[in-house]
Amino acid sequence: MRIIICGAGQVGFSIAKHLAQEGNDVVVIDHSTDLTRKVSDTLDVKAITGFASEPAILEQASAADAELLIAVTHSDEVNMVACQIGHSLFDVTTKIARIRNQGYLEPKWGNLFTRDNMPIDVIISPEQEVADSITGKLRVPGAFESISLVDGKVMLVGVRCTEECPIVNTPLKQLTQLFPGLDAVVVGIVRGDMNIIPNSDEQLLSGDGVYVVVETSQLARLMTVFGHDEVEARRLVIFGGGNIGLALAQRVEEEHTNVNIKVVEADKSTAEAAARNLKRSVVIQGNVLDTEILEEANVSSAEAVVAVTNDDEANILASLLAKRGGSSRAITLVNNNVFETITPSLGIDVIVNPRNITVSSILQHVRRGRIQSVYALQEGFGEIICGEALETSELVGDELRNINLPDGVLVGAIVTDNKVILPRGATVIQPHDIVVLFSSSEAVKQVEQLFSVGLEFF
Repeated sequence: MRIIICGAGQVGFSIAKHLAQEGNDVVVIDHSTDLTRKVSDTLDVKAITGFASEPAILEQASAADAELLIAVTHSDEVNMVACQIGHSLFDVTTKIARIRNQGYLEPKWGNLFTRDNMPIDVIISPEQEVADSITGKLRVPGAFESISLVDGKVMLVGVRCTEECPIVNTPLKQLTQLFPGLDAVVVGIVRGDMNIIPNSDEQLLSGDGVYVVVETSQLARLMTVFGHDEVEARRLVIFGGGNIGLALAQRVEEEHTNVNIKVVEADKSTAEAAARNLKRSVVIQGNVLDTEILEEANVSSAEAVVAVTNDDEANILASLLAKRGGSSRAITLVNNNVFETITPSLGIDVIVNPRNITVSSILQHVRRGRIQSVYALQEGFGEIICGEALETSELVGDELRNINLPDGVLVGAIVTDNKVILPRGATVIQPHDIVVLFSSSEAVKQVEQLFSVGLEFF
């Protein structure tokens, strides 16, 4: 498949890396020579230097042969124009654009992004996506990751094992014996710098980050099994009142009426705008690294603080100050991969990486076949994929033990007739069942084929 990616920043580079590894014909466009050189030197893709909004540049990228155009430059306007030109001049089938300015996305302009006006098939709003992700993480205290799957029937949960974890040094195959009826499957383990796709003999060690697929009704029991009994936040402090902080506060106001919210924002005009748009949150103007401001925000009694300023260092330091001041839990936004790897050892509970969230949102619209949702785990590990099993799929009609799944693929759950089934060797997947599985990055292309029939594209 010919794919054009407009923008070679962190998101564009990550998407290009994912798609090139799967054998797609990828072209990356960026006006920065340094970025296009990095793409050419690092990835097996073609890189073109120029503005993605120029017809001649898109022509040079063979847009007339492209099935997909992904516009993720730093300019909303360039992204929109690139999609418009891709549609009008080159008849590109599917156009995806990242749009950050919330003014373009207001409901009263709902007719803007239509085929007759500005033909963008999928709009990705990173700020909204990040706010959604953090809201989900607040619902599962004690987890560093929590993703709702299959209309909320299944959860992907990331849990860290401590020395007090009851199941440390226990082979995974014994978990069902120790906890009968627990519908959960461990699909991935992060141990230091290693990413492990576990077999039944694998043991969990103290310090492991464990990804588990679990039936939502069993979530509380799962957290207890891993030794986590933290309570959901009733007092929340948000560091940063920009687009992400504001969107997060608005969601919490709407969904959790019993949560007390305070927002700390350094910029006066931004703080005033947040105060105007929030109904019951208290907005404090001040530096998130000022101990007096932190005392005014009463972080010592907050069950959770969320740091979402546009400065990684400020987010990390503010989180550490809040934890030292008595806050129970810190959720911290970082963009830099270097910070992402070291922050857990500092005592920060949850890391939020906007790039990973945006990449996941885009990938689920790229995947072929009856794939409903995709979530990319940390860099280079793999993806959680939910898809509908068709009658012609190799997944259907035989016991799982007899199906030759690709290396690096684990089935986490099966949803049939609104019932969640824990996969066993004797389990038989039926046509139209929804299958939740983990796939290593190398096996994604084969997984697409498991959910595909003919030449359909979804």
